[in-house]
Amino acid sequence: MRICETFEARRSRIVDMAWEGALPGEVAVRVLACGVCGSEFPSWAKAGGAPLYLGHEVAGEVVSVGPGVRGFAPGDMVTGLFRRGFAEMAAVDAAAVMQCPAGLKSEIAALGEPIACVVSGALRTELGLGKTVAVIGLGFMGTMALQLMRLKGACRLVAVDERADLAARAARYGADEFYLPSELPERYLLRESGGPGGVDVVLECTGRAGALDLAVSMLKPHAILSVVGYHQGGPRCVDFQMLGWKAAEIINAHEKRIDFKMKCMDIGFRLVEAGQLEVGELVTHRYGLYELDRAFEDFEAKSEGYIKGIVGI
Repeated sequence: MRICETFEARRSRIVDMAWEGALPGEVAVRVLACGVCGSEFPSWAKAGGAPLYLGHEVAGEVVSVGPGVRGFAPGDMVTGLFRRGFAEMAAVDAAAVMQCPAGLKSEIAALGEPIACVVSGALRTELGLGKTVAVIGLGFMGTMALQLMRLKGACRLVAVDERADLAARAARYGADEFYLPSELPERYLLRESGGPGGVDVVLECTGRAGALDLAVSMLKPHAILSVVGYHQGGPRCVDFQMLGWKAAEIINAHEKRIDFKMKCMDIGFRLVEAGQLEVGELVTHRYGLYELDRAFEDFEAKSEGYIKGIVGI
């Protein structure tokens, strides 16, 4: 089979690799689409331990099942928690795969893993009544989080991003207000231990240190900070004295339990089917398997209109 191999920093190539098919307990698929995820960008950019075989946001058609697997058959469209997805074929543990809703496009089905992540984060972030909620970062994950916070009943929803071109998109997906970080009104900031400013709940969806600092400054006393962004590339320095003064509750919105993540994936797709979670319009860039380097370059550049890239196999 053909697979995309990152062999040095920022450079990939298509190579042939032997394919074993489905091992015991696995489901093997012909990959139809694989999402470009920011969590893999540093691996592509640095290529430490190369060669690397990236891609985990997969949708594909079942070609075989391993011994002991029940509930899947050749021809089923599935998604799940894959690895090595930028390839013609991929396999996954049967406990980490699910059948897709009938008629779902493969590029939407491939979003099952990130959908599961943001649904898990939303479920673990309590709102209550009458709350003002801020979402920092309106990339793919942040835009989904914005929609889910509206579904959960946020009284006022404030969106924050460095890209001014996302203002209209923020309004479309539920934001009452949109601001650049430098233009946040003082009423949404509280840089001291007490006072009238700040918001009730902040979701940090960028994975960047500066956004985390901004999130802390936006918390009112006894507010909730939900860290949805995937932080990588070194430690973060957080003002825990300020968090202590504010008696803030901190939620690590990431999820490692496979069974719960699959439940969240199912919830997410039911919301998509019901028209309550829009993800299809967030797929803005499409690539072939041989264009993986360009896909990551576009992710890095974040040109106007970029939200999510999908590689079609």
